[in-house]
Amino acid sequence: MYHQSGNAVRPAAGSATGLLEPGSHTSEALYFQRCTWCGTAVYHRLLCPVCRGSELRTERSEGVGTVRHSTVVHRNTPAARNVSLIEMSEGFVVRGRVMGPLIGIHGGDRVRLSTAKDPVRGEPVFQLVGEPYRAWT
Repeated sequence: MYHQSGNAVRPAAGSATGLLEPGSHTSEALYFQRCTWCGTAVYHRLLCPVCRGSELRTERSEGVGTVRHSTVVHRNTPAARNVSLIEMSEGFVVRGRVMGPLIGIHGGDRVRLSTAKDPVRGEPVFQLVGEPYRAWT
């Protein structure tokens, strides 16, 4: 088991680190990491899933993405809610909630970040961009 010693040198803010520093960011933005070796974008990881590198640099997302999958969840909540996988324009995938009618959220819909954290679940919340209500297909 690894225990961090008290005299370990910590990297300066803004440098490549394996962890996000939550205190240094605004709450209305979504931050991700990019591997300094291969350039892969990841969300809250310790190692790059492609090259297994540990040098990850923190970057701010533009907050625009595409719904890849959405499902309605009825458990552990007083009302039904959706859980969606959002592929962000930077190339990483994040799990979050899309505001709107549960039946009206489909794969391929464009979304924009509304708030970086849901007060209850702690997940990012997105809103539909463009035409939120489409005809039954």
